[in-house]
Amino acid sequence: MIRLALVLIFAAGSLMAQEAQPEAPTTEPPMTYERLGKILFALDPDAQPRGPGFELTVSDVPVLVITDANADRMRAMVPIRSAAELSQDDLQRMMQANFDSALDARYAIANGTLWAAFIHPLSPLEKDQLISGLAQTVNIAKTYGTLYSGGATQFGGGDSGNLQRALIDELLKKGEEI
Repeated sequence: MIRLALVLIFAAGSLMAQEAQPEAPTTEPPMTYERLGKILFALDPDAQPRGPGFELTVSDVPVLVITDANADRMRAMVPIRSAAELSQDDLQRMMQANFDSALDARYAIANGTLWAAFIHPLSPLEKDQLISGLAQTVNIAKTYGTLYSGGATQFGGGDSGNLQRALIDELLKKGEEI
């Protein structure tokens, strides 16, 4: 009995010591407009700088990426359609998707347009987070009206999850050499 108690105390102490260890620092430099541009040009060599952002095409979908260094924010956006005639059912379904299947991307409405958007603080953004966020944004734009899915995680055994995940994997592979 005492032996079991000692084992439990030792195990608990080891777990607490492991939890108290600080996380390993990230080796990636802070995300900047310039670094963001290098990554985006690796994904689309035809990307175009536009003021504080970039226009590029991902999987045949036009994407606008805007940065604000003063606010330390970035936003990737894909226009989907006019928001003028969205039904209550459309709005409810998008809010459900924002909760569970859109993942890091979101449906949003601004200036009369329905958008797929990925919004993140700029400087802590890591390369793979950016690439995954772009792919999820494109996926929720493409699946608007059907699956409403970011594509990285889905329940079910159909083909859609694998097809949508393929875009994320393709972009991550393009970004490996950066």
